[in-house]
Amino acid sequence: MAAKLAPLDGGAIKTSRASLIGGIAVAIGVFILWLALTGDLGLRGFGTAILGGVVSGLIGLWIWRADL
Repeated sequence: MAAKLAPLDGGAIKTSRASLIGGIAVAIGVFILWLALTGDLGLRGFGTAILGGVVSGLIGLWIWRADL
């Protein structure tokens, strides 16, 4: 009979304060890089900045929830 493997922490996703701060820092960094890259490509505009905010927010949220 095969042994069942179970995570030691119950399998819950950790959302520590350090991970939240890291997610915010990554989101800010991604947004700054987004603005720099789109500026270099000549794609400046309000819509591009909003799209960059959405993308960087989602990446920051993923970093926070994945506890990276």
